[in-house]
Amino acid sequence: MLHKEDTVLVLIDIQGKLARIVDKSEFVIQNIANVVQGAKVLGLPILWLEQYPKGLGPTVEEIAQHLDGQQPIEKITFSAYDTPEFVEQLEATGRKKVLLAGIETHICVYQTAAQLLFKGYEVEVLADCVSSRTSLSSEIGLQKMVQIGAKVSTVEMALFEMQQIAKGDEFKSISKIIK
Repeated sequence: MLHKEDTVLVLIDIQGKLARIVDKSEFVIQNIANVVQGAKVLGLPILWLEQYPKGLGPTVEEIAQHLDGQQPIEKITFSAYDTPEFVEQLEATGRKKVLLAGIETHICVYQTAAQLLFKGYEVEVLADCVSSRTSLSSEIGLQKMVQIGAKVSTVEMALFEMQQIAKGDEFKSISKIIK
């Protein structure tokens, strides 16, 4: 089970032209924007990564606008775990459950998931928040993550799982985001 007290959201490389050409781009971008807003309601730490932003460009505005006051972690590695600043920030959260969202599913998301699992983290990939340039690459990336021990969820499932109760201000806020 996901619990808001021990979960961190990790956003991987939702940038520039690449974010616009992946399979189901608008759907994925909207879902990532929703999970960011929901994570903020629940008080989850959010770690935000950008792959070589000088070349790929910044995180798309639909998502970046919800990350005000935060700075992305720049990386040039496929796996976020190979970037020391990411590891430091992740360890500083003290949380062992990682929700993953981003692109591309079969490269950066997969390699990050694999290393996190190897390092003892529990990983849940938000299936409606990941994509690749082709649907097959995304599908195979998700399958391989499951084969190595990751779990798969969706934005709505994860947020309500962490909410646990259908009442209160957090519930109302999350319900508005999801609708």
